[in-house]
Amino acid sequence: MSQANTVLAIANDLPIKTDQTVHSGKVRSVYWLTQDDSSRLIASRGYDVAPDAPLAVMVISDRISAFDCIWHGENGLNGVPGKGAALNAISNYWFDKFKEQDLAESHILEVPHPYVWIVQRAEPIMIEAIARQYITGSMWRSYSKGERDFCGNSLPEGLSRDERLKDLLITPSTKGVITGIEGVPEADDANIERKSIEDNFRAFNFDSLEDLDRYELLLKEGFSLISNHLEEINQIFVDTKFEFGYVKNTTGDRKMIYMDEVGTPDSSRIWDASEYNRGNIVENSKEGFRKFLLDYFDDPDVLLNSDRMSERESLARNSDLPVKALTDVSETYTSIANRIIGGGLGLPDSPRTEIIDVLSSSSFNLIE
Repeated sequence: MSQANTVLAIANDLPIKTDQTVHSGKVRSVYWLTQDDSSRLIASRGYDVAPDAPLAVMVISDRISAFDCIWHGENGLNGVPGKGAALNAISNYWFDKFKEQDLAESHILEVPHPYVWIVQRAEPIMIEAIARQYITGSMWRSYSKGERDFCGNSLPEGLSRDERLKDLLITPSTKGVITGIEGVPEADDANIERKSIEDNFRAFNFDSLEDLDRYELLLKEGFSLISNHLEEINQIFVDTKFEFGYVKNTTGDRKMIYMDEVGTPDSSRIWDASEYNRGNIVENSKEGFRKFLLDYFDDPDVLLNSDRMSERESLARNSDLPVKALTDVSETYTSIANRIIGGGLGLPDSPRTEIIDVLSSSSFNLIE
């Protein structure tokens, strides 16, 4: 079988029953189920949600996004083999651990296939909750240019690149465009200070000011749990992005949950601890692919300069990357996934066919 055929490059054209437009992001596609199908699954599968909760099938693809563009390889390889299964398995693992430790639940109700989640609709908090334990990446670039204030956090002089910070740093940014708030840029991924969130907590979709404290607690405790586990397998949890939202339980009460994905090579930086202690940075995350792209192209500024976005999109669209570049990412993702979950990562030979088979079974009956 061709390696390209093992990749799920397109996830928004599956014959899943829906009466809404399929929402497709850079990596995941979401199929909102009809209310009848949602209610049927809640009853037959015993999901712990309100009887009228809207449900969706969320399908992850093997596409790889970097610098806000989708990249592809030679020979029709339009994604990274096994990437989707690795990301889902890692997120599932952390979400289960969070629940076991009584932190919070997630939006995932069931995992019928390595590439598929059944999820409940959550009302998102409009914040990308970013936590940093080391100064690297964009923060280091800004620091090296003289910036010392990061989302209201003041960093001391004299820090070195990739140095561990004294305390876990929370540097939130907007999730979507928030308008009408003084001092908050009307743009996606705009850095924000805690004071701005406090003064405008409802605009960021918090139910109460107390929930702002809970979001920070869940962020810190979730980060600590992942960091401690990665330390046991000789890995360093460098930084990450969490997302939160609200759902209703069976009695109709709202609760805050984790959502999207957590602790994955897509949403986090993970370093090899032994190499770090020797003074080297070995990435076990997508950052390695970003560095490959910066070295691969003659003009890396096109990847870093937001004013050159049209050039960047053209570059991604017209560049057939070496197959090895994508198979190297595959090895990184599947290897770290197996180490985190303790082995047993399943990699389907034909993910599209398998997804259709599973969702057409009598247990789900969700295929047209």
